[in-house]
Amino acid sequence: MLLTTAVLVLRETLEATVVVSVLLAWSVLHRHSRGWAWWAFGAGIAGSVLYAAQVDVVSEWFDFTGMEIVNAGMHVLICAMLLLLAWRPTAHAAPTSPMLVAVALTVVREGFEILLYLSGFATDHRAWGTVLLGSVFGAGIGISIGALLFYLAVGMPRERALWFTRVLIALLAGNMAAQAVLLLIQADWISTGVPLWNTSHLLAEDSIVGQLLYALIGYEATPSVWQVVTYGATFCLMLWLLFGRPPRRHSSDGGS
Repeated sequence: MLLTTAVLVLRETLEATVVVSVLLAWSVLHRHSRGWAWWAFGAGIAGSVLYAAQVDVVSEWFDFTGMEIVNAGMHVLICAMLLLLAWRPTAHAAPTSPMLVAVALTVVREGFEILLYLSGFATDHRAWGTVLLGSVFGAGIGISIGALLFYLAVGMPRERALWFTRVLIALLAGNMAAQAVLLLIQADWISTGVPLWNTSHLLAEDSIVGQLLYALIGYEATPSVWQVVTYGATFCLMLWLLFGRPPRRHSSDGGS
């Protein structure tokens, strides 16, 4: 139980801390205040508690696929916020509101999963010590990896750091889009088919490396064609927005 709890909490914490660390690094590199992060954490924690409290109601929506649909919607919104951030990437124009919304939704999504898991042991007092220890262990590893990623990004020369964070944001957007598709497949809103490949014999998804790659790039051992197409299209669009789109011209008051 200790290992199971640690791996589950690590997975959820890692997904959240990767998003947080990348967007915080982006904020620092573009010389924004980091005050938006506190609002995002507060809103995310409150939202995750509310979501967990209403999970029985939500699960009955859409013919008892409410959780899958709501979670897919959150992933789509996070992806949309990253696209909006990429659309206005310059230092003076880049808004903090997309980062706030993206982080808040990420905390809601991953925090809800942790609370839902822990609620299963609410009446098993003998297991609480092991569950809490596993939770602290998994969360500690996830937060540590996120912190290392943040300091790696901000510690680089600025031009290299900007390139690095842009690629990571593009990967995160592709990951969110692909996860939304997977949830819609689980809800039978999108038909699935034979997986395009199976790399579980090379790298298991539930391994530490597999969990890290899942959080960073959306690693999936047996992806469907819809997941791969959605991931690839979103990733390429993000790269174009962040690297290939011509810079926007700003006219001055004097018309020069």
